[in-house]
Amino acid sequence: MSNVSIIRDHLLHELEHGVISTQRLVSLITPEQWDYRPQENMRSLRELTHHLVMIPATDLAIIQEQDGSEFAHIEGSIQDVTDPQQLCDSMQQSYESLKDYMVSLNKEDFLNKSTKAFYAEEGSVQVKWLIEVVTHVFHHRAQLFNYLKVLGHDINMFILY
Repeated sequence: MSNVSIIRDHLLHELEHGVISTQRLVSLITPEQWDYRPQENMRSLRELTHHLVMIPATDLAIIQEQDGSEFAHIEGSIQDVTDPQQLCDSMQQSYESLKDYMVSLNKEDFLNKSTKAFYAEEGSVQVKWLIEVVTHVFHHRAQLFNYLKVLGHDINMFILY
């Protein structure tokens, strides 16, 4: 196994951990909590959860240079879903698709192939995109954790590991 593959696999493992720990958090959400919004200028719990769950799918669409309408379609595809298990299943499927894409890249493409997001002026190489997806998931997972703490869930940092 090459060093490139080892790095890719470590990043995918971290992303998988982010998915699994996000699923633990999502499974705690109760029906009456979906409309919770900490402040008017912040996402509701439903909006945050939907965004987080779809990160692997939406970011893969961006990485593959799909346009903004495809991004919006993917993000909106679970707009009415409030069943925690269905949301967890969606995140798992999106993670598997992203993982399959990253694993399919040869080491030269993983390190050097640049793709450009529909909203950006410059492209990024695939390894950088994968790092971005990992940090994106962990950023919003932390927000979800805080929302659930404020809502009174008896959770601590150990649910994240």
